[in-house]
Amino acid sequence: MTSPREVSVRMCPGGPLLVRGAETILDAEGVSHPVTRPVVAVCACDKSSRKPWCDGTHKVVRRG
Repeated sequence: MTSPREVSVRMCPGGPLLVRGAETILDAEGVSHPVTRPVVAVCACDKSSRKPWCDGTHKVVRRG
């Protein structure tokens, strides 16, 4: 039996969530997205055109 992989999440102020060690990301609709890199940036502003992945839109979105 293999041990579970350690997953860490770091919130970047004003930016995405950086997820390290995940095999998949489950989006708001319940769709599973495979992770192909050691660290992925997940959208936290809900404005990305590539959700669940961050596309940098948070840099131009005005905060209210």
